[in-house]
Amino acid sequence: MSFHSLLSPRPALHLRRGFTLIELLVVIAIVAVLIALLLPAVQQAREAARRSQCQNNLKQIGLAMHNYHDTNQSFPPGWIGVTANQPDINGLNGWGWASKLLHRIEQPALYHALNFKLSVTNPANTANLLRALPVFRCPSDSSADSWVLNNSMGTPLATLATANYVGNFGNNDLDACLSFTPGMTCTGNGVLMHNQRVRLADIRDGTSSTLMIGERKTSADLDWHSTWAGVVAGGDESLQRVLGVADHVPNSPSAHFDDFSSSHTTGAFFVMGDGHVKFITSNIDENVYKKLATRGENEPVADF
Repeated sequence: MSFHSLLSPRPALHLRRGFTLIELLVVIAIVAVLIALLLPAVQQAREAARRSQCQNNLKQIGLAMHNYHDTNQSFPPGWIGVTANQPDINGLNGWGWASKLLHRIEQPALYHALNFKLSVTNPANTANLLRALPVFRCPSDSSADSWVLNNSMGTPLATLATANYVGNFGNNDLDACLSFTPGMTCTGNGVLMHNQRVRLADIRDGTSSTLMIGERKTSADLDWHSTWAGVVAGGDESLQRVLGVADHVPNSPSAHFDDFSSSHTTGAFFVMGDGHVKFITSNIDENVYKKLATRGENEPVADF
């Protein structure tokens, strides 16, 4: 080795430095905090969009109800039930209020495919009962599009499309209708009921302050299922599948299946008698709420 090489400076060493474990953990913690902060905001934005769509669905239904009234000079019955020309809650044909609006909510093909002269569960109609219609579904409700209706013994009777909107029977006991024998009409003090045609003029309490249609959430565990089709004779809680009552405020912890409810945390949307949509919170006074469910006491309505 030469003397010159010994005196020459050695090249500098370039050290490559990466993340230490502590630094990596700090970065991961910061990212986790940011995600935790952003996730609720994203969820709230999505729920706001779902609520807006739910409200829009009810606006369309309210408009369809008033179009029906313009044509027929009344709102549709809550459901139709007749046997041998006599009222019968389990009689023919069982079709509910929502089925009468199909051609007014951009479903003319389905409307004309149904045979309204036959019962809801007649084989000519059963295939169409499975049609899940977005206009009758609240996007905040993530339940399945169809469900099976059983009788009181657990025997399946029909598979029906899920819906999240039911008509307002009033603040009467809807269960009482189940004891009615043929020849009796089950009427409530609301807007939609058995075989009855309610007109705008019959809503004496004021159309803007009377509930007409409201939300109903789904709970598979409790068999809380509703449908747009109608009443299936012999079905378990068959009347409640298309109608609701104002017994407890929306989303009350004490609520029963026949109450109005929703998948929104603070209340539920309703179509009022004049067609506008109102969000009623769970904090509403119960007596005020029950009053909103009545069209005007002791006011007669016409038979279907």
